[in-house]
Amino acid sequence: MSELTFEQMLEDPNSIRTIHSGEVVEGTVIDVKPEEIVLNIGYKSDGILARNEYTNDSSVDLTEVVKPGDTMEVKVLKVNDGEGQVVLTYKRLAADRGNKRIEEAYNSGEVLKATVAQVLEGGLSVVYEEVRVFIPASLVSDTYERDLGKYLGQEIEFVISEYNPKRRRYIGDRRQLIAARKAQMQKELFERIREGDVVEGVVKNVTDFGAFVDLGGADGLLHISEMSWGRVEHPKKVFKVGEKLTVLIKEINGSKVALSLKFEDQNPWRDAADKYAIGNVVNGRVARMTDFGAFVELEPGVDALLHVSQISREHVEKPSDVLSVGQEVTAKIVDFNEADRKISLSIKAMGAAAQIDQDVVPVDIEAVISAQAEE
Repeated sequence: MSELTFEQMLEDPNSIRTIHSGEVVEGTVIDVKPEEIVLNIGYKSDGILARNEYTNDSSVDLTEVVKPGDTMEVKVLKVNDGEGQVVLTYKRLAADRGNKRIEEAYNSGEVLKATVAQVLEGGLSVVYEEVRVFIPASLVSDTYERDLGKYLGQEIEFVISEYNPKRRRYIGDRRQLIAARKAQMQKELFERIREGDVVEGVVKNVTDFGAFVDLGGADGLLHISEMSWGRVEHPKKVFKVGEKLTVLIKEINGSKVALSLKFEDQNPWRDAADKYAIGNVVNGRVARMTDFGAFVELEPGVDALLHVSQISREHVEKPSDVLSVGQEVTAKIVDFNEADRKISLSIKAMGAAAQIDQDVVPVDIEAVISAQAEE
């Protein structure tokens, strides 16, 4: 529209346009104050646009967002506010247009972006083109979110799941976007990985029985028994959330993935036949004890049984009478079963090598345990 100067209006009174409440007009900014904008709208009176009719953000300084000479479309609220001024609104016009955009997005399923303006008790409030959209806590994520405060000021994506302009009810849904992305990532992951692959992952959760590792599309379970060739007392003493791991995919069963850190090239039993041949003298640490003997850790992943009868030439009632967990011992290998991964030790054999045949006999560990269980 053409704009008229005050002098032109005086020369030609007929050139002064008429305006009506609800009309959309274009104006030129002639003055800006922190809380008010004055516009020439081609009418006998200037238009006044207050800050609260420009934006819902009460912290905005209008002098920082608008300058004299700018043109803008506004909507007339009142032709005369009692003082001869025209009251204008910008945000309501923007909201009308935003409402139309939200309707279109609702019908098409379009993904919208907006910054979280408020964190409310039951969810998040975002403003999209001057329209407030509420995202319930249950629709913020596909998992329970304890602290929604972290979203304040963040730009997030969402779709409109409910549109009711009469009640000014606009509901956003972020959860379905996250679920859809995860489903796509999972599909791509399972198309890519195979049993036996070595992949990167991030520890997502640690429990008493293992750790869940995010593989980028699905979580894999690293069971406590697969964390090391040695014995793991508790997963939480070994791993922490957020830690990066290189893991072996041991098994894929549907959507379930079993992981392992027991890489075959690190298997301590690969050369055990040489290191723990019968007659070799070894050093180890008492790892745990039972009534029938002590289990000695020769290295992580390799334990050997020191039967109570092989602890000393003197009679020993219980292993705990002469040994303690953590104690270092030196003993001789008296039996080695690679197939069952079982090793038997004897301290008694250390003192008289010439009498090993008559004093030391191989111990059937399974038979000893079974006998103890029957008693």
